[in-house]
Amino acid sequence: MATVRFFLGVDGGATRCRARLRDSSGREIGRGLGPASNIYLDFEQAMRVVGETIEAAIAATARQEIAVGLSLAGLSDDKEAERVAAALPGFARVVAVNDAVAACVGANGLGDGGLIIAGTGSAGIARVGARTTIIGGRGFWLGDDGSAARLGEAALRATMRALDGLEPTSALARALARHFGDDPLRMSRWALDATPRDYGAFAPQILEVAGSGDARALEIVGEAAAAIAALANALSALGAERIALVGGFGEPLRPFLPSDVAKLLFRPRRDAVDGAILLAGGTLAEDSSCP
Repeated sequence: MATVRFFLGVDGGATRCRARLRDSSGREIGRGLGPASNIYLDFEQAMRVVGETIEAAIAATARQEIAVGLSLAGLSDDKEAERVAAALPGFARVVAVNDAVAACVGANGLGDGGLIIAGTGSAGIARVGARTTIIGGRGFWLGDDGSAARLGEAALRATMRALDGLEPTSALARALARHFGDDPLRMSRWALDATPRDYGAFAPQILEVAGSGDARALEIVGEAAAAIAALANALSALGAERIALVGGFGEPLRPFLPSDVAKLLFRPRRDAVDGAILLAGGTLAEDSSCP
């Protein structure tokens, strides 16, 4: 049996798939980048993306010498983890976990800690003692409060109401309606096929309008900030003393968070890819970074 000499971390999410290969000293020696890889939308396609991203990272490195840590959005039980591992044959071992778990380990290390993910979706996780608790992350329709997608959905609903004369027109409604030529029918047709990522794409503009002082935008952004604050309070109640905030929506939303909550949310030490490497048994070089 070959000795494990390398550790590969993979983070497959709704926006992109990333892989990073480190040697036994923690030095990065390869990386890969691919498109979205959601196993619940299309398992075969998602694993194809994961496989291609892995190949880009490992190049000619022998699979039997690599331990893999795989972080996947929404992964929820051992049966799913086994199915994922079976789709990646030839490696020394494959450890598949929910992306929130890998992100929490990346942010805080293998010890106790908490994490809030605020990106296209949202979730919170507390790792305290031997217990791991995931809060939220229930998907666009039943959860993801405080996420970019839900912010976009709320703002677009307000825009539609303004177009229909059901609420006063705001700077927010005027800005978002322009994307659809001020046509509610065009907007309705867009929504038929829109994905959470499509809704989340409006988040930067919504935050910009809120920053200019528009009352309706501030109200909607405030609801997102309150949802993130609720996650932080729930994780704290579970015993997570150090809580990190990650995700592409997290830092842009920070100025709108209640000041007492913002002070509690640290920046992560590492990312989910390096968290996956730690879970696979690898180490991280002190001078290495996690872009």
